[in-house]
Amino acid sequence: MRETTRLTLVSRHYCHLCQEMELALSALLADFPIDLEVLDVDADPLLEASYDELVPVLLHDGKELCHYFLDVAKVRDYLSEIR
Repeated sequence: MRETTRLTLVSRHYCHLCQEMELALSALLADFPIDLEVLDVDADPLLEASYDELVPVLLHDGKELCHYFLDVAKVRDYLSEIR
């Protein structure tokens, strides 16, 4: 049994790029055991201070994997390396 990897998507509700990244992540969710946590940047002042203009931001253990657009190849390679 493979261990689940938790990824965090820092997002906002009215952001079309955020919605597109979350949708694009579905292919990776099918290929890797991922637990995706979606956080609203506007609901947390610390997140907003760090990521306000960068959303959407995809993180793993606080490490930024990509922002604005999902870099599928980069994230797929990263997930393969940490397995």
